[in-house]
Amino acid sequence: MNGWKFAFTRRWAGYLALTMLFAAVCAGLGVWQLARRDEALSELSKIDANFDSSPIPIAEALPSLDAFAESQKWLPVTMTGTYLVEDELLVRNRPLNIRPGFEVLTPLRLADGTVFVVDRGWLPTGDRQDAPDVVPAPPTGQVTVVVRLKAGEPTLNNRTASGNQIATINLTDVAGRLDTPTYTGAYGLLDSENPAPLEDRPTAVVKPVRDEGPHLSYAFQWFVFGLLAFVGLGWALREEYRSVNAEDPAERERADERARRRAAKPRNDAEIEDELLDRQT
Repeated sequence: MNGWKFAFTRRWAGYLALTMLFAAVCAGLGVWQLARRDEALSELSKIDANFDSSPIPIAEALPSLDAFAESQKWLPVTMTGTYLVEDELLVRNRPLNIRPGFEVLTPLRLADGTVFVVDRGWLPTGDRQDAPDVVPAPPTGQVTVVVRLKAGEPTLNNRTASGNQIATINLTDVAGRLDTPTYTGAYGLLDSENPAPLEDRPTAVVKPVRDEGPHLSYAFQWFVFGLLAFVGLGWALREEYRSVNAEDPAERERADERARRRAAKPRNDAEIEDELLDRQT
C-alpha cells in the first residue's frame, strides 16, 4: 500500500504553495474591499452629519484662507459678497449622466476683500464648440449665497486647458489667476442665491445617493474563494489517494461501497435521458 507518501512529494508541495498564494491574494483583496467599505461609510457619515444641517457663517467654518477639515465636507456655509463675473472659469471634462460638460466657477468677493470660489453648477458642452453655448449670468450687485464646502483638487499632469478653462479645481492655481487673497482650503457647491438670478442657473449638485456599495459582499466572496482553494486541494488530494491505492483491499472495499450507494440513489430525469442517449450511440 502506498498510503499518503505521494502527498509529501515536491509536486504536492508545489500545489500547496500555489494554493496558499492564491488564498493570500484572495484574503488581500477581501481586506481591500473592507477598506473600500470603510471609506464609503466615512463618506456617508459626512453626508448624514453635514448635508442637511443649518448654514453657518464662512468665518466660523473657515477661520483662515487655507482652513478646511475633511469632516467639513458638504457643510453648508453662508456668505455675502459680489460675483467677479470677469474672472469666471469653466472646468473641463465634467460629465453628468454620461453627457459631457463643464462646471462653472465664479469667484465671490467678500466684504473684507477676500475671495471665495463658488461652483455655480454644471452646463453641457455646446453643439458647435468645446464650451457651453450659454453661461447663465449670476445675480449682480451684493448677493448672499449658501454653498456646501468641498476640498480643492490636485493638478493632473495629463490634462491641459487654456483661456478661461481649467482642467481641475486646484484652488492654489485659481488664486494665482485672481491675484487676490483667496480661500484655498475649500470651495463651495452652490445651494442658493439671494437675490435669485434673472435666468436659470447651471444644474445644481444633488444630494449623493446613500449607498455604501457592494464592498462587503465582495469581501465575503474573496474570503470564500480563498477557503474554497483549500477545499479544492483537499478534494484533489483525496482523488489521487484513491487512484494510487486502488489495488489496496480496504480501498477497493470503500470504492465498491461508494458504487453501491450511487446505484441505490434515485436517478433524476436528466440522468435517465443521458443513459438512453448513451445506449443509442
